[in-house]
Amino acid sequence: MGSKTKKIHAAGKFSHSGGTNVRKKFNIIEKTQRQRQKSPFHPRGTAIRVAAGIWKCSRTGKVFAGPAYSLNK
Repeated sequence: MGSKTKKIHAAGKFSHSGGTNVRKKFNIIEKTQRQRQKSPFHPRGTAIRVAAGIWKCSRTGKVFAGPAYSLNK
């Protein structure tokens, strides 16, 4: 199973269920939500996703609400 999870990345936890299109879309969303996003409070700060819709600015330490997956959208 090692090669299977390497090929489909984060969607490997779904095994064969869901279909390929669903797993590809899941990988895109999962990848963007785990990345550091640009913070709206500081020009050089980054925001980290704490939970769904909850973000924390690394530079100022502010916790704020926003979109669930990505601040860029």
